[in-house]
Amino acid sequence: MKFTKMSLVAALLIGSSAFALDNVKVSGDANLYYQTTDGASGYDAAKGRTGGTLFSKDSSAADAAVNLNLTADVLSNDLVSVSAGASYAVLTTLGLENNFVSNVWGGAHTATAGTGSQFGKVTVPGVGALGGAKVEDASWMKEAWIAATSGKTTAKIGRMALDTPLAFTETWTAEENTFDAAVVINQDIPNTTLVGAYVGNGNGTETFGKSEQSNVQALGLASAPVVNANGKFATYGTNGAYAAGVINNSYAPLVAQAWYYDVVSLATAYWLQADLDASSLGVDGLTLGAQYCGMDAAGSNTKTDNVYALKVGYAMKDMFAASVAYSQTNKDGSLGAAGFNTATATGTAQSKLYTEAWWNYGYVTQRDTQAYNLTVTSPVNGLFDLGVYYTYANQAKATGPRDVKEFTATAGKSYGPVDLTLAYINSDYGKVQDATNIVQLYATLNF
Repeated sequence: MKFTKMSLVAALLIGSSAFALDNVKVSGDANLYYQTTDGASGYDAAKGRTGGTLFSKDSSAADAAVNLNLTADVLSNDLVSVSAGASYAVLTTLGLENNFVSNVWGGAHTATAGTGSQFGKVTVPGVGALGGAKVEDASWMKEAWIAATSGKTTAKIGRMALDTPLAFTETWTAEENTFDAAVVINQDIPNTTLVGAYVGNGNGTETFGKSEQSNVQALGLASAPVVNANGKFATYGTNGAYAAGVINNSYAPLVAQAWYYDVVSLATAYWLQADLDASSLGVDGLTLGAQYCGMDAAGSNTKTDNVYALKVGYAMKDMFAASVAYSQTNKDGSLGAAGFNTATATGTAQSKLYTEAWWNYGYVTQRDTQAYNLTVTSPVNGLFDLGVYYTYANQAKATGPRDVKEFTATAGKSYGPVDLTLAYINSDYGKVQDATNIVQLYATLNF
């Protein structure tokens, strides 16, 4: 699921300046996730079934997650201000996997075999079986950082969430991957932000780093995994990564950004993006965007993977917002995909591309793929917020004879600190797999 995320720059600036208003701040959220599907996935797939049944135990997944955050102002004087923050995450099934569902959401869970529980009584060739297991709760320190600001320069070091085009924290599921990193931001140049970062470790389910996948995830019983078993951190891309970015807004309606990455053992990559708000040019509500990404695999005789995307959007205040987007990847790159989040598994990693699907991540970034996206959101008479999303990924022979079509409708409503979202997802995978229907419920209590 997609949620609006604070940018890396905004997060760092708030982290280093807002605490003058609140010396110590405790916040957090408690979340409940539920999903049911008629597709052959999770426990149904592990049992060799060709499909599932909506709202049945074996075709459903559930999880609960709690995030507790603490921020504090450490020091403030005429030369420097210093702040610090920490966040702790807990992922638990509340025992639902033995009574109401046969699957979980998060990959951070592990399962202990031989307990006589019903969970995981399957055998998967090459993976094994749990033979009846108890799903273990997972908890880990999600963030622990310190930030210092002097003049227009901010430095932040420690464990943190990141939000850059090719390495970012995914927030759509019951767990969030984070990074052990050092980041420096400078804004001395007018209308320009310079960013430099080193990422040493991450706990995302990245394809190209060391595998720390849980047995629950390996058996396919986690429906939305992005975090390693027990939230364990491992060397990012095995040997770490460097990133540098420039964000410029000198021409007020236009925000342009350029990023360069060196994921030492994987690839070098660059990301270019420009977004234009035409309202100040006399066309109220019109927005335009363009993206381009290239990724060069490490090693000799490799070929570049690249993708470009275009978007047109239009919005009328308090009525609706709509956008259409198009993207195209090349067909002969060595990595097999472009524009994906390097922090999580390539085949299911979310991307920042305009055409990214609402639920079926990982398709629009694969080689030789044309993708289209239509998004419409609107408040409905103050009753709820409606969202309609359609993504079509036309994957040519270089990837496989598969045309992926996803239609999603969401209804969301907030009641004070409580946020509720109901989602319906229809996914058509062409000749490769039967179409599936998914119903999801998200409930969040913010505190």
